[in-house]
Amino acid sequence: MVLSRRTFLQAAGTAAAAATLGRTAFAAATLGRTAFAAAPKAPARPAKPLRILVLGGTGYLGPATIEHALARGHKVTMFNRGKTRPDLLPGVERLQGDRDPKKGEGLKALEQGTWDVVIDNSAYYPRHVAASASLLAGRCKQYIIISSISAYKEPNPVNGDERAPLATLADPAVEEMGKQYENYGGLKALCEQAAEKAMPGRVTVVRPGYIVGPDDPTGRFTYWPVRMDRGGEVAVPGGPADPVQIIDVRDLGQWLVHLAETGTRGVFNACGPARKLPWGELVEACRAASSTKPTLTWIPTAFLAKQQGPDFPIWAPAEGETQGFHTWSNLKAVKAGLTFRPVAETVKDTLAWYHGQEQVEKGRIRLAGPDAAAERKLLDAWKTAQK
Repeated sequence: MVLSRRTFLQAAGTAAAAATLGRTAFAAATLGRTAFAAAPKAPARPAKPLRILVLGGTGYLGPATIEHALARGHKVTMFNRGKTRPDLLPGVERLQGDRDPKKGEGLKALEQGTWDVVIDNSAYYPRHVAASASLLAGRCKQYIIISSISAYKEPNPVNGDERAPLATLADPAVEEMGKQYENYGGLKALCEQAAEKAMPGRVTVVRPGYIVGPDDPTGRFTYWPVRMDRGGEVAVPGGPADPVQIIDVRDLGQWLVHLAETGTRGVFNACGPARKLPWGELVEACRAASSTKPTLTWIPTAFLAKQQGPDFPIWAPAEGETQGFHTWSNLKAVKAGLTFRPVAETVKDTLAWYHGQEQVEKGRIRLAGPDAAAERKLLDAWKTAQK
């Protein structure tokens, strides 16, 4: 069974609501999580520290962004409901409220204060974005909004860039994602437009694909290194040459801070890595990081299309309506300073994080993908078909 692009990516957007400081610092009380190998050492602190307001901040991309911003010497303020991991990042200034100005105290906490940059990583409904961007327009210089490649119209063009058509909605006022998240992409596109209308010429739109790596609560990318580590026969969908695009959350968080420091405006596809990544290479990186060295059984796309399941995370058929899904151009983002760590490092760190979290924050180590019974059923069906 093949899910739609919006269903594939909606959790990436909802989860993006930690950049490493080195092994010791990342494990300290700031985050209370397992340490991982750090990215290349950050350059010297900028000459002028920024005042950064993060709308959200405790989900997944938020901590990655905030940790790097703090390491660079910036002052960070978070605005959120205080419900998701409220003890995370205890030294960061917090403002409490709701993105919906009609709920509770709404945006009241944002009525005072000035910031150089707003990073909005909890933008899901255009009315909410319009309210926050309008309220802050006179008291900030730049508004960075985290959108999604789901904002593009389906089917995606092959090797598409930021000029590709955007998704639209029959009812632009809708405020629900829909059962299959069919409204997600159109809502993201409208959020971008709401921000630009409130702050023309001062908006930076970032459209990530799959955000992966340590601390990911969706369990999608994590499924692959963990499944490989469990050993045995592993069902792998598609073919080794199928394209795949991912971006480590730490690389994305660092780049968001870079965009703030440089005052870069515009629209960018935040998909990685820098070169085309074959699905088989990513799968092999997961197998290489495992302690068991499992055997792989590739299940062709045509056979999968005839089955009633299971669904495999991250991968998408390199044909039909999803042919362009993992082929977005990131040239513009790379020119604007986006860099990527080796895929093998992301895989290794994700697996280490997963095992470390088994004793720390168990609620974040759920896995997407098929369970053992569904995978076995598929493997048996494929072997029977070969007789």
